[in-house]
Amino acid sequence: MDTITASTFLLLPVLLITLSPKKIEHTINKIIKYYFLIIISLMIYIEIATIPFFFQYDVRPNYLFVEYLEYPKEVFSMIFEEYRIELSIALISITFFIYLYLKNYENGFLELFKVSYIKRVALLLPLLLILFMGIRSSFGHRGANTSDAMFSTNRILNEITKNSLHSVLSAVYVNVKHGTKNLLKRYGKMDINEAISIVEKSLNIQSINQNEPLNRLEKSHFSTRKPKNVVIFIQESLGYQFVEPLGGEKDITPNLNRLYKEGISFKDLYSNGTRSIRGLAGLVSGNFSVPGKGVLKRNKSQKDYFTIAKLLQPLGYHTSFIYGGESRFDNMKGWFLGNGFDEVIDSEKFKNPSFVGTWGVADEEVVDRANEEFKKLYANNQKFASVIFSTSNHSPFDFPENKIELVKNAPKKSVKNAIKYADLAIGKLIDNARKEDYYKDTIFVVVADHNVRVYGNSMVPIDMFQIPAVILGEGIKPFEYQKIATQPDVLATTLDLMGLDVTYPIMGHSIFSDKKQNLALMQFNDYYALRKDNKVSILRPNKPAVTFLYDKKQLIKTSSDENLEKELLSYILVLDHMYNKKLYK
Repeated sequence: MDTITASTFLLLPVLLITLSPKKIEHTINKIIKYYFLIIISLMIYIEIATIPFFFQYDVRPNYLFVEYLEYPKEVFSMIFEEYRIELSIALISITFFIYLYLKNYENGFLELFKVSYIKRVALLLPLLLILFMGIRSSFGHRGANTSDAMFSTNRILNEITKNSLHSVLSAVYVNVKHGTKNLLKRYGKMDINEAISIVEKSLNIQSINQNEPLNRLEKSHFSTRKPKNVVIFIQESLGYQFVEPLGGEKDITPNLNRLYKEGISFKDLYSNGTRSIRGLAGLVSGNFSVPGKGVLKRNKSQKDYFTIAKLLQPLGYHTSFIYGGESRFDNMKGWFLGNGFDEVIDSEKFKNPSFVGTWGVADEEVVDRANEEFKKLYANNQKFASVIFSTSNHSPFDFPENKIELVKNAPKKSVKNAIKYADLAIGKLIDNARKEDYYKDTIFVVVADHNVRVYGNSMVPIDMFQIPAVILGEGIKPFEYQKIATQPDVLATTLDLMGLDVTYPIMGHSIFSDKKQNLALMQFNDYYALRKDNKVSILRPNKPAVTFLYDKKQLIKTSSDENLEKELLSYILVLDHMYNKKLYK
């Protein structure tokens, strides 16, 4: 990848030097001078930025590196707050390079113009041939690309062989220039009707008709004349390793630990992906991760896309999304309002909050506001469904002073302390609700959007997709659900507990249904992993699928399971097909 990057950037200088006449040598020399100044400065910045990026995402910089630049306020606030040292090192290094470069540049490439024009032109072809070989870096049918760096089942080794600048530019090129059609070609082909049939069989779903894949009537196991309200409290970046009942550390989530004994607790739940928009889609719409950009930011899912709000709207429910930050981030406001939610309450609707961090109003004040909203709605005999999204556990980990006992041996502004504060808000939401009349008629769900950081040597670190979830409410008998579950399963289970007979396309089942399958689909950057029982199939762009056994949180390479690998490809194709044809509704 280094050779490809270097050869690509040398192409312009070679063309300018070999084809430009001597009379414009000073102009060309100046162009090349600043061209290399910019390119090398950019390389220095990206290579230094690779270290914290890798630490956060466990991959070299990719499309994420530039995608969030559309939210400069949040991103640059986070960078200045959390990565001051790294940013300072980068700026000092670039400044030092520029000083040395300009001081020693002198005549630069002017000496080359002393060679006659005919000789320079004659050199063009062999130089282009060398650069062409470097850019292709392959004598095969296709030129080398990032998939050629995937030579090992150890993902960290694969990442080391890449070039950060090449990785960023390649990801931008694929995502922006070509769109999802070419993304799908990188995974494989199959007749879409066959793929839909395979997915329906995999999920044990019988669709109403062929024109509405996955859509079916699901009758509640808890039918009632008075369906429940629902509150889904989604936790930012809360992994299993911080939750004691899941084998995590003690005393970081005391409230969640307590609630795990009081409700339906999920012991083997997996997130859709590694980003909030993937988790939000899974918990609000009940679908797995669509290839390419998440549905919250995609054009065809801005209206008439299935959500819990779309489902409950005709049944007389008032629906809301409550978030302490700016809901324009990741297009949350537009997507929620466009898909059935009646109201979005975000940072601008909090009057004189006592604490506002980089990402928004403190979680405690968010749950206090939510409690007041629910009391008013219930007093007016208005059924409600609300999604609350926390902000605490996000770099730079801002939270109010003197609210929690800080975790020992952890910096104040750290993941552990941020999670402990978020846990405080979880406890406050439930404890406040139990004092109110609406509690007896409401289902509460506390669930994470994704783990705090997905990392490890495995091709896809399955264990780092594990997240907590607990469902609470009056009359709900506590028990542990031990089998594999997904975020769509959580949504389906919630609707079941509400006592509703409803028609929906959710890619999962209630845990009380005998149709429920023991599987999970996970997206890790541009990799997909399908786990069924103790087997995992992984599909990477431009590579054949591979199968592993999953034992003691480790992937062990095993013989190919063609059926499982075909199922995985089917999920990817069906997800894209249903999005593009606007069938997920």
